[in-house]
Order: sequence, then C-alpha cells, then structure tokens
Amino acid sequence: MATVSNDLLSTMNTATTAASSSSSSGLTANSPQDIQDRFLKLLVAQMNNQDPSNPMDNSQLTSQLAQLSTVSGISQLNTTLSTLMSNLNSSTSLQSANMIGHSVLAPGSNVTLTSDTTTATDGTSTTTQKAIFGVQLDSAASSVNVTIKDSTGKVVHQLDLGSQAAGTLPIIWDGTTDTGAKAADGQYTFTVTAANAGVGVNATALSFGTVSSVSTGTDGVKLNVSNIGTIKPTDVVQIL
Repeated sequence: MATVSNDLLSTMNTATTAASSSSSSGLTANSPQDIQDRFLKLLVAQMNNQDPSNPMDNSQLTSQLAQLSTVSGISQLNTTLSTLMSNLNSSTSLQSANMIGHSVLAPGSNVTLTSDTTTATDGTSTTTQKAIFGVQLDSAASSVNVTIKDSTGKVVHQLDLGSQAAGTLPIIWDGTTDTGAKAADGQYTFTVTAANAGVGVNATALSFGTVSSVSTGTDGVKLNVSNIGTIKPTDVVQIL
C-alpha cells in the first residue's frame, strides 16, 4: 500500500488552504454533500501527486471510497433520526393534549381532602368529604396498610386494605380519623406498606390530580398536574 509522502501532505495542505480562502463556510459545513466534496478534493490531490514508482493500488482506493460512503451514511442517518425524534415529540405533544382535564394517578405521596355539599329538593343540605389516591402493587399481597398524616406529620388515619391482587388500586378516604371525627379539608400525605405471608411487597404510593396543561421543551413533553406537579406522560399509572 502506498504511503502519503511529505510532498503530498504539503500539496494537500495547500489545496485545503486554497479551498478555505475561497469558501470558509464549505469546510465547516457537515452535510453529507460537504463531507463528500472535501474528501474527493483531497483524494484527487493525492492521486495527482502520488509517487509514479509506487502508485495507489485499487484496494487502497476502494478502502477510502468505502470510508467516504460510511461517513456519508452515518451523517444521513443522524439527520433522519433527528427528524424522526422531532416528529415523535410533536405527535406525543398532540396526544398528551387530549389528557387536559382528565384525572390521573401518578407516583406521589400527597392527598387532598375536600368537602362537597349537595342540597336535596326539600332544602336539606348534606356535606360529604372525599380524598382520592391509590396504590400500585408489584405482586399480590396478603396485607396492605395505608397511613395518612397531617401537615405536622401526625397520624390521623390508618387504612387496612387486607388482601389485594397485583396492579393499581384506587382508594377513597371519606375524611374519618382514627378517633371517629372528621378531618379538616386540606393537604395530607400518606405512606403504604404491603406484605405477602410476611414477605415485603413493593408498593408505590399514587397521588391523584387533574391534568391542567401540557408543556414541551428540550427534555420532552411534560404534563402539569394539580396536586402532583410536572410529570412525564409515561409516569401516568391510571387515567380516571
């Protein structure tokens, strides 16, 4: 295989300098066509200035052309992937927009207790309290327990959910405390423990919230959910 002489390197550098003077932007562009043009210019310069007693053989020429094809192919592939990612993000954003106004369960430990007053036809009013949250079990459990605490960390109520199958379990708390009184409306937190025949089962606490808006950025599409915060669409465990 022929080697590139110092004279050839000098000639190639001279050709590169001349090309830079005529079109500085062409040497900094990275499109497949720009890369191919620069490569071919250098290849022609090498062939024109090769040692007649030791010319470039066919295998060397074929190898260099194959390298050119590989570089061009990778550049085109990167461009195609960038376009696909852009289209995918746009599609995900449009699909996520359909979730605005829907309630969801997603990983979190916050729970909001609210009151709802209804008036009957006879004029009497009835007030009920409700807090919605959930639990996700990786496997079946013979015992599942939920502990609800107020803003100071004090336990206000414990729920024994008994035996539960694997999967997502929505839970509704009516505001009743362990003393039988009614808890005040507001924000609470909760924890979950689960076991099966004495062996711990992985349990994920799920907060309840409503999707208020969808935002996009460099890190992808995000859902803005009340009571939970900003989450990815893939964080949604269940839509209610």
